[in-house]
Amino acid sequence: MRRLTLFLCLAAPLAAQRFYVDDPLDKEPPPLSVGDLLSRKLSDYYDLFSNQFGDVGERQPRGGTPIRALGVNTLGEPMDGGWYRKRHYYHRMSREELVRGPGAENPPSASGKWTIVAAKSEGVTPGFAIVDSEKQFYYVKFDPPSNPEMATAADSIGARFFYALGYYVPENYLVRFRADQLQLGPNVQVEDATGKKRPMTQDDVTRLLRKVPVDREGRYRATASRSVAGKPIGPPRYHGTRTDDPNDIAPHEHLRVLRGLQVFCAWLDHDDSRAINNLDTVVTEDGVSYVRHYLLDFGSALGSATNRANSPRSGDYFFTWKGSAAQLFTLGLKPPYWAFAQYPDHPSVGLFESKVFDPEKWVPEYPNPSFTNRLPDDEFWAAKQVMAFSDDDIAAIVGTGQLSNQKAAAYLAQCLRERRDKIGMAYFAKVLPFDRFRIQSGRLGWDDLSQKHGFGVVGNVQVHWARLDNQTGIRTPLSDVIGESVPAVNGYLAAELSAPSRPRQTVIVYLRQNAQGASVVGVDRTW
Repeated sequence: MRRLTLFLCLAAPLAAQRFYVDDPLDKEPPPLSVGDLLSRKLSDYYDLFSNQFGDVGERQPRGGTPIRALGVNTLGEPMDGGWYRKRHYYHRMSREELVRGPGAENPPSASGKWTIVAAKSEGVTPGFAIVDSEKQFYYVKFDPPSNPEMATAADSIGARFFYALGYYVPENYLVRFRADQLQLGPNVQVEDATGKKRPMTQDDVTRLLRKVPVDREGRYRATASRSVAGKPIGPPRYHGTRTDDPNDIAPHEHLRVLRGLQVFCAWLDHDDSRAINNLDTVVTEDGVSYVRHYLLDFGSALGSATNRANSPRSGDYFFTWKGSAAQLFTLGLKPPYWAFAQYPDHPSVGLFESKVFDPEKWVPEYPNPSFTNRLPDDEFWAAKQVMAFSDDDIAAIVGTGQLSNQKAAAYLAQCLRERRDKIGMAYFAKVLPFDRFRIQSGRLGWDDLSQKHGFGVVGNVQVHWARLDNQTGIRTPLSDVIGESVPAVNGYLAAELSAPSRPRQTVIVYLRQNAQGASVVGVDRTW
């Protein structure tokens, strides 16, 4: 019954009972076990053109009632499940936990040979898959010759930030090895320049390693990305649902964890955040098989484009009709905002900056409906998590990139701090930035996140109370009750918070009160 109730909450506005005895849910209801799902492929070119020039997914209406985020509990928070886990903002992680990220116990074994079992020898930054002496599988990726340390640092740092932000990511290890650590496995195939496959030879391995940087000690630096748990079944899309997954009932373009992902990608300049860089797997826990959704491949973030430094236009679409028209009619004399950015000479960072960065303007390489559907409450949900990273937290995670140039590491951390603060200032201004609602000594309390992070105080907050009919959703004002003190009324209550300085913004906090006391069960925001 609870699963049916959740489905109704996701699929359409609730027309009957507003809250249930177990609200707010912290975890998604137990998943239905899935069968043997088939792997599906997604064409990178199809994804590009369908999103850039098509109209995929359900978009926000122009005017009228916006489509609120789905996949959230009555507090507006995503629940622990196949997409997401509450981490740093909700359960503050120690520095050691932030550095550890998704795992630090399973690097490739250094006690034996690494066997190459698959390879990509073409391109600027080739890579291969290995099995170590402990029979563990890893994808090995390198830096481009022009930017040693850049892509591998981005992969290490990015995985730890996205993990702390709540997403499933692979265990990424920075490794150094010599050529004699490798051996070629049987039946490994490579493609030649014409795309024809042939058996890989030891000469191919040698040529592959000539294309990547090597240090003075003859060692190669790489990312070894451990294979994620479960059976791979292809990437999830940023719209629609997976029809063969009975648990995938909310269109992806309306999931808060994907709408808010845009803010996280903007912070880290992960402009290659396309569907093809994610992966679904079928995992089994307690005898139940379900789909888990992973983010992958962070080598194209933090100023890196994996095989070179990122383009100065990172944070802008490949193409827009409006941008093209502006360049045409001004004969190219009206430069876009990103053209004013300046970058220090740090090859291990690439092109990453914070002075010109504008979180409201930043977009990935091409549109996706989850990002374009985001609303101010989606942005607030993401911004409060970005702001939860202290300066020391950021420095600790940047340290996992093991940049040899300490000035480059300090610059990267500085940019992340400044981009973080721009995100907080932009999105805390769009809604009343109140969170962590609680009852203290009979009074409603909350955190003013704008004040907490030094962006100013939302002054003269007014609180008006109403009874809530939980069966109909009708609120009846208690006209004689104003202020933070909780009225001595059993049942459900609604407290509406407002401030004269922000007349369009309100927060309604719902309480359940009985003989055991009062508790917060729901939050609604308007803007």
